[in-house]
Parts: sequence; C-alpha cells; structure tokens
Amino acid sequence: MIARLSQIWRSMPLRLAILLVALFALISLLSLAASYAVTQSSFEQSVRADLRQDLAGFRAAPNARAVAILVDAESREADPNRLIISYIGPDGRIYGNGAIARDDEGFHIMSLDKTRTEYDGDYLSLTDPLYGGLITIARSRAEIMALRDVFVNILLISLLPTVFIALSGGLILARRSKRHVEVVSSALDRMTSGDLAARVQIGPRWSDDLVRIGNKLNQMAGAQDAQMKALKGVSSDIAHDLKTPLQRVAVHLDELQSHLPHDTQTADLIARTQAEVADMTRVFQSLLQLAQVEAGSPRARFEKVDLAAVCRTVVEVFEPSATAAGHALRLDLAQDSAVVQGDRALLGQMLSNLIENALRHTPEGTDVEVCLRSEQGKVILSVADHGPGIPPDERDKVLERLYRLDRSRQTQGHGLGLSLVDAVAGVHDAALTLSDNAPGLCVEVAFG
Repeated sequence: MIARLSQIWRSMPLRLAILLVALFALISLLSLAASYAVTQSSFEQSVRADLRQDLAGFRAAPNARAVAILVDAESREADPNRLIISYIGPDGRIYGNGAIARDDEGFHIMSLDKTRTEYDGDYLSLTDPLYGGLITIARSRAEIMALRDVFVNILLISLLPTVFIALSGGLILARRSKRHVEVVSSALDRMTSGDLAARVQIGPRWSDDLVRIGNKLNQMAGAQDAQMKALKGVSSDIAHDLKTPLQRVAVHLDELQSHLPHDTQTADLIARTQAEVADMTRVFQSLLQLAQVEAGSPRARFEKVDLAAVCRTVVEVFEPSATAAGHALRLDLAQDSAVVQGDRALLGQMLSNLIENALRHTPEGTDVEVCLRSEQGKVILSVADHGPGIPPDERDKVLERLYRLDRSRQTQGHGLGLSLVDAVAGVHDAALTLSDNAPGLCVEVAFG
C-alpha cells in the first residue's frame, strides 16, 4: 500500500496538479491579502473622516461651557462600545462617557460611571485642544476587526474547497496515468525477458501521446519478433537440410573404414573425421530439438512426471562417466517423489545437459551436486558445481544459441546446452536462474 502511494506521489500528473494548485493558492492568497489591506485602509480612512467631522461639530460651540454641555448630551446618546466622547474642561473636570488614561502598557479608555471600568476593544481616536481644555473623540475599530473574519471565511469557503477538488482531480489523473504506465511497463518487462510476442494493450481512453508510444513499442517488438523468428527458422532449416547429408557422409565413412586396415594412418584419419561428423550431427539435432521445443509442440504430450525418478535415472546414467573423469556426482533428494506436469524425455534431456555442462567445465576432483527440493509450493531442481562459474554479465548471453565463453572454446561443446535447458524450462513455465556457487555455478529450475 505504501509503495503504491509512493508511486502515485511521484507521478507527473499529481505533481503538476500540486504545482498548479500551489500557484493558484498563492495568487488567491496574495489577491485576498491585497483586497483586505485596501478594504481595511478604506474603512480606517472613513472612520478618521467621521472623527474629523465630529470634531468640527464641537468646534462650532461658542465657549468651553457650551462644549461641555454638548459633550454630555452627545455622550448620553452614544453607545460607548462604538463612540467615546471626552472633554477635559479648563478647570480639569471631565465630561462625556469616558476618559483616556495612560500607564506602562499604553493608552486605555476608562468609563466615567461609578464602577470606573475599562472599555474593551480597539478604538481610533482624535484629540485636539479646545477653549483651554482637551477634547477626545474615539470610534471603535470593531467593524474593521470584523473585516478580518469576513476575509478568513471567504478564504475557507472559496479557496480550500477549490484546492481540495483540484488535488482530488490530480489524484484521479495520477491513478489513471499510473495504470497506463503499468500496462506499458508490464509489456516492456515481458519483452525484455524474451517474450517478443508481448504487446502494449492500448485502451480506449488513452491520450494521443501514450497511444503513439504504445504503437511504437508494439512496432519495435513486432520487428524484433519477426527477425528472431526468421533467424530461428534459418538455423532450423539449415539443420534440417544438412542432417540427412551428414548422415549419408557418416554411412560412407563407415563403409570406407570397413575396407581399410585398422592400424593405418588413413583409418585413424577416417575415425577422427567420423567423430567430427558425429559432433556436427549432434549440433544439428540439438538445433532441431530446440526449434521444436520453442514452438511449444511438446505441450501436447504433457503428463504427470515424477521428477525425483527422472533425477535418479539420469544421475545413475552419468555416474560412470563422472567417476572416470575424476568427479563425484552427488544426488540430494529432499523427498522421494516430486510430481510436475511435463514431458519426461525433455525433462531428462534438460537435466542431462546441466550435468554434462557441469562435468565438462569443472576441474578434476570437484563435486557436482544434483538437488531436488520443495519450497513455498514450488519444486526446485538445481545442479551446482565448483568450477570457474559464469560472470554475472554473461549469464544471460550463455542462454543464447551457439554462444560460448572465451575460456570454453578450448573444450568440447557447441553452445546449445544451456539454450536447450532454457527452452525446456520455458515450455514447462518454469523459472531458470543462474547464480554464483562460490565458487562455481548453480543452475536452478523452479516448477510451479
């Protein structure tokens, strides 16, 4: 679950959606902030204009006494939470509904009733000397302060839902894009693993750019598939066409050898030629068998096969030759029976190729181990040796037809053994793995 969320988070559509949402949110916040600043400044200017107008009205009074009477009259009608009027007469007496006091924390507006309580809230005030006294008019900033809540509500009501909807849309697009990418990635994985018949399944809702990419990949896979089929067809045709002439040459050599003395130089030359012809025949026979296996025709003969019995039979056949070559061929069966669905002859051929390959390319005196075990519901057949092994960068190449390592060119073989093993494993839907045996090579075939 975490991995899937991480993939969606790293997807380009979601990141673009987040970037656009962040840009939209930033612009909206700047616009709201500018609107708030302009509106707040306009409100404050309006309040200050009202204060100047109120002060002008009191200046129209003829003397201090008239100002005091007017202040008392106005203050009785005014709401002190909205308007404070205070006049300190020439004699020091305070008139109105409030007085301005100052302490270490700043200015405060005090009530003039008996309780002498302090008014809460912020006020904008204007003070001016008048007829030997000091008049102060203060208007509440409550409406300006309420403006902030209005803008916050606008932000919550308009911006946040928009951001949420945009992010949800980006998430939906990211999930759709992820599904499309997974289709392409799955097809590429199958192609790179050797399944050139794999194709990108283009959906009806795919965008034009993804459709073009999918078509190009399918075109590339089709071209490679056609080339590989042509190459395999050519090699199979050559093997089929030359197999019969080689068999005729072998027959003629046998007839010629029967007419010559056995201890002559010519007889020895004919014997070496027969060996070379036999080796060529085996190469062509392997090519034909490989073509047959890759075509999938052996599946029609599949049946339940006891792989443990096949291992015992093949190891018993190879034990004399292994001992003669100075090798110890060991068989380790974790269970007496391991049944798989397959072709008995091909499975035996696969194991024979693995054992023969191990015996041929390992030093004298080393062990070759054949192991059969069950693991997590799978039957695993492995052949391990203690020879030079195969470098990691060449383990895929040795599965190709006629490919041989540089150090193997001085030994017998034709580079088809592991290719046939890979083909047999593929037709049985088994996984073939080549790994390091430290030292040596370990080949595992996992069935199921």
